Amino acid sequence: MKYMLLVCGDDTNDASGMAPVEPWVEELGDRGVRQHGHRLALPADAVTVRVRGGEVLRTDGPFAETKEYVAGFDILECDTLEEAIEAAAKHPVATIGAMEVRPFWEDEDAEGEIRRLDAELTDAARAGDVERVVACYARDAEAVEHGRHRRGVEALRKAWETVGPVTREVLEFRVHVDESIAFGHALVRTDGNLLRVTTGYRNVGPRWLIVHEHVTEATS
Repeated sequence: MKYMLLVCGDDTNDASGMAPVEPWVEELGDRGVRQHGHRLALPADAVTVRVRGGEVLRTDGPFAETKEYVAGFDILECDTLEEAIEAAAKHPVATIGAMEVRPFWEDEDAEGEIRRLDAELTDAARAGDVERVVACYARDAEAVEHGRHRRGVEALRKAWETVGPVTREVLEFRVHVDESIAFGHALVRTDGNLLRVTTGYRNVGPRWLIVHEHVTEATS
C-alpha cells in the first residue's frame, strides 16, 4: 500500500544538529520502500489561490501562518501502516519537526486501466478504426517503429490511415506503474510478424494514455 509522508519542518527549532537526510533516502530506496520524493521551497515562495464569485484571488505566501510547514514529501510503499510509521520515525526531520503519514486513496486500479487501454487498442486495430486507435494516444505521443519516428497524434493518424485493419495478438504483457507514469513491455504478433513493444503511459486525469511507443522485431 502507498503512503504519502508529509515532512513538516518547524522554523522555531534549531536544525543545525539534525542528521543528514541522504542516508535515510538511500536506505529506504535500496529496500524499495521509498518510491519518490522531493524537497519543497520555503512557505514564503508559496502562492495561495482561491476563487470567490468567479474571481481568482491570489495571495503570496502559505495558506495559514504557522511555525510548522510542509518542507517536502516522500511516497512510501509499505505492507502496513505500522511499517510506514516506523520509516517516518527514522526520518531526521522527525527529531525537530513532524511527519504526517497518510495512506493513498485506494479505489484506483491503474494496472487494470492500462490493460483495458491495451485491449481497446487491439480491438480498434483489428477493426481498422483509426479514430479509436489514436484515442489511445496522448496528443504529444511519440512512436518509433522499425526506425521510423512519428511525433504527435496527427502523424500517428496519417500512418494508421494507410494501414487498414491489423491482426493484433498480445502474447505477453507486463506493466509497471509508478504514480502518474507507467511502462509496459509486450510481445505482440501482428499479421504474422512477432514484435517487441515497449510503451510509456501517462495519467492525464480521468484516464491513462500512451505517450511513447517503441516497436522492434522480436528475436529468438
